[in-house]
Amino acid sequence: MNIPINLSHFHPHLELAHRYWKELLQPGDHAIDATCGNGKDTLKLAQLLHSTSQLITLDIQSLALQRTQQFLREHLPIEQLSRIHFFQQSHVEFPSLAYTFPIKLIVYNLGYLPGGEKSITTQTMTTLMSLSAAQSLIARGGMISITCYPGHDEGKMEQEALLNTVKALNSNEWQVLFHNWPNRPCSPNLLLLSKSYN
Repeated sequence: MNIPINLSHFHPHLELAHRYWKELLQPGDHAIDATCGNGKDTLKLAQLLHSTSQLITLDIQSLALQRTQQFLREHLPIEQLSRIHFFQQSHVEFPSLAYTFPIKLIVYNLGYLPGGEKSITTQTMTTLMSLSAAQSLIARGGMISITCYPGHDEGKMEQEALLNTVKALNSNEWQVLFHNWPNRPCSPNLLLLSKSYN
């Protein structure tokens, strides 16, 4: 008799990401949400960061920032809100504030705004440019966390380009981990880049 294996210990991509973020972030660490969307990741980061930490939040769409700010007001006390800085801009470049303190974690949730206009989506070229900037910005021992969505055409190209890029990284400087579901080609996947302390 074949007994089915219980795969309930396999966690969705965002739950996995949150576990890595929680392990990484320590008192005094600072983070960036490079694609805030509706604010779910921003909220999680705000909850994980400590009272001495700052959180920078970006999105190119004003609607995303409005939704995120409203969502955070409903879930966070004023003290935590005061340490979150909002910028309506592309993630191609990070705001000057990001260079005033060491950034330990940069988070990307690619694709389009849930509940928004699906034709407005992150683009392969600008995402690669942003990743290059993030690699320079992130502190030693820090992490870049990227959720990819290969279920639409641009998202598939974006993921392929990201994987080709990170394969070429120096393994002495970067540890790269890719969580994906081989028999679910349209499912979101998690790409993690950890910068060495050396």
